[in-house]
Amino acid sequence: MYNINGESAMVNYPNGKKSTWTVRTASAGGRGMALEKDINTTNDSYLSDDLAVIHKKPTPVTIVKVDYPQRSAAKITEAYFKIPSTTDYNGIYKGKYIDFEAKECASRTSFPLKSIHMHQIRHLESVLRHGGIAFVIVRWVEYDETWFVEADRMIAFVDRAERRSIPHEWFVQNGALIPSSYIRPVDYLKIVDRLYFSKGGTTPDGR
Repeated sequence: MYNINGESAMVNYPNGKKSTWTVRTASAGGRGMALEKDINTTNDSYLSDDLAVIHKKPTPVTIVKVDYPQRSAAKITEAYFKIPSTTDYNGIYKGKYIDFEAKECASRTSFPLKSIHMHQIRHLESVLRHGGIAFVIVRWVEYDETWFVEADRMIAFVDRAERRSIPHEWFVQNGALIPSSYIRPVDYLKIVDRLYFSKGGTTPDGR
């Protein structure tokens, strides 16, 4: 975990392991945070236009140690994750609950399954079971492509997987390419409309 001064800080995971995260610089970190930034920009546009209320979920963290190198600055030096996080985003759109995970992939050939955790898969499964709309957004950085994959397709692949990654071609065959614009860099609700609310499409509860 990094502190407000951009320095590294010790993070303790629920399984007892410790790790030090260091804040990325603008040049290197811009790539790692690009998808999150684009989704947040898109969500701000949805909210501004009163289309949907969807936000990034906060990660539950317990702060253990804080140093004060200056009177006006606090530096978090040690913190614990309370519980494993579920998925990145949730909210409501056209009366339906929305929940999704967003990932970036640096490979040109395959998306590593270790990038999405089993507790996240089970969480998406629970959302579907209770009638919500659940999906995964994956950006292939090298191709400059951002794919929308319905949660049930991702769940089925993970549960039956005989390999440790998902080929890029699988996304082409099973996903939908998300349109992009300056105002809405990841306009995923266009895919949600097409799949769940357009004529011929259905919401998860069949309506």
